[in-house]
Amino acid sequence: MSTKTSFTASDGKQIGYYTWIPRGIVRGVVQIVHGMAEHAARYDHFAVKLRSQGIAVYACDLRGHGSTIETPEETGYFGQENGWSRVTEDLYEFTQLIKGEYPDKHIFLFGHSMGSFLSRTLMIDHGSAYDGVILSGTASSPGFMGTIGKFIAHIAVGKDGGKVPNKMLDTMSFGSYNKAFKPNRTKFDWLSRDENMVDAYVEDPLCGFIATSKFYEDLLTGLLYVNDIENVKQIPDDLSVMLLSGAMDPVGKKGSGVKIVYKQLKAAGLKDVEIYLIPDARHEVLNETNRNEIENLCFEWLISHR
Repeated sequence: MSTKTSFTASDGKQIGYYTWIPRGIVRGVVQIVHGMAEHAARYDHFAVKLRSQGIAVYACDLRGHGSTIETPEETGYFGQENGWSRVTEDLYEFTQLIKGEYPDKHIFLFGHSMGSFLSRTLMIDHGSAYDGVILSGTASSPGFMGTIGKFIAHIAVGKDGGKVPNKMLDTMSFGSYNKAFKPNRTKFDWLSRDENMVDAYVEDPLCGFIATSKFYEDLLTGLLYVNDIENVKQIPDDLSVMLLSGAMDPVGKKGSGVKIVYKQLKAAGLKDVEIYLIPDARHEVLNETNRNEIENLCFEWLISHR
């Protein structure tokens, strides 16, 4: 349903990406930023829906994910130095590629989970490049525990070189997420109420892997960066933002963390920020039992801001 190709990042790395291009008039463009331990092709259903309404969709596989993985040891690994900044720059370079193909169209970001943190980094560092941003399954600051986690990850990198999957950090980060949904059928019940979608994730060899020590150090670096109010103040105040989350999403602390992000953006002076907490939905709102309703909600927001 999509076209797959790649572009060369400024450091020479090949970044795989997918496109869903309407046959007729293009009304706007959405750049999808996927989450941790998944890949861009999982957004096919949403992208096909947008394409059917005249919106072109682009989605790349981040470093250490999907088709961008060139060797097994790259799985769940951004890079040895400044990985978060490097992946953010990949995404901005991808944006420039899109702008080259659609110089006169509005460009929106859709970032899910870790992709929402990367999108928030782009909002801070390159906010004027975008006309709007949808943040799905985002989270507030991990606070002191985030600082501790980053220190633990840094120590682990010193011991294992950074490319070894870190089970302890995986448990610290995600081990508690399933507890709210006992009795558990799988390790990933927290993703969605739709058992078929959860099973598809479990059975996908490109999903659910344990990330490396260096990845966790990078992830926590990014999460702390985007929740620093001084950084948030750098976001252009005319950038439109939609916060979208499941009301039962443990990543967003059942909505309380998402509300903190909303207040933070408003306090930084952003004029157009909307928040949608989907009742009973879990982490992957685009893979929920009412996915069509949520996709329509996203489409209506996009069209109203183009």
